[in-house]
Amino acid sequence: MEKHFAISTHLIKESLRLKLSLEEFIFLIYLEDDIEKTFNVDRMQKATGLSESQILNSFNSLLNKHFIDVKSTKDIEGRIGEEISLEPLYRQMKEEETKDMEKKEQENIYEAFENEFGRAISSMEYEIIGAWMEKGFTEEMILGALKEAVYNGVTNLRYIDKILYEWQKKGYKTMKEVKNGLIHREETKSSPLFDYNWLDDNDEE
Repeated sequence: MEKHFAISTHLIKESLRLKLSLEEFIFLIYLEDDIEKTFNVDRMQKATGLSESQILNSFNSLLNKHFIDVKSTKDIEGRIGEEISLEPLYRQMKEEETKDMEKKEQENIYEAFENEFGRAISSMEYEIIGAWMEKGFTEEMILGALKEAVYNGVTNLRYIDKILYEWQKKGYKTMKEVKNGLIHREETKSSPLFDYNWLDDNDEE
């Protein structure tokens, strides 16, 4: 007869990260599992075992922390009501997930540079690589420029920086576009696909 809640692992992890109280966590579980998502204290008490004061305190706390929101609704008969939305929490979870992915990408890029250079990169080199990402160069393009430089036997960031900005000047946004552009250059100027001195490239196309 008791209600069984389906709890996502992601919600558990986020609740720990956000340092929510047990009552707040139970309140969120109820809302995530509830189809109606209306603020019905009696129904919440029966489903969660929380007292009225615990429910009200959790509601106000989550509202003040901007983890939930209250939206106006209208049923098929035109009656106005209110619904509790978890959208603010989902949005924060998504933003945190994006930050984690970006952090992992950065770590992978730095590790790739250290592997190719055969040494630990300096704090200045960290800043330069980070600046490329801040300016909109993708991980794919940065690693492609690194590969290009290593292929040409040059392992310094000045050369890689020149490659990236030459690609940007020519409008390349993916490594597929880069390869197509270099193939076209090879066909028209007999330049090898990778054996190319980007520091001397003053071509205007």
